[in-house]
Amino acid sequence: MQTWPVQDAKARFSELLESCLSDGPQAVTKRGVETAVLVSAEQWRRLQAVARPSLKELLSSPNARAELPIPARGRARRRTFITAR
Repeated sequence: MQTWPVQDAKARFSELLESCLSDGPQAVTKRGVETAVLVSAEQWRRLQAVARPSLKELLSSPNARAELPIPARGRARRRTFITAR
């Protein structure tokens, strides 16, 4: 993955975009620290699809059938009610 300082990325954005499409993801640095990655739209869609399962997949997975933990009840005393005469 090639790294671009933010000043170069701004000044040569068309070249950055072409490199992303032909060579793959491109990192952008700000003050020497990686802060962003430019990826193609196709690759972004693939990453999104893998990272987030659908509701159907979640409900049909074996993990969806687990028991829900129910916390123990506290030992708080019940309040007494005074009835009016």
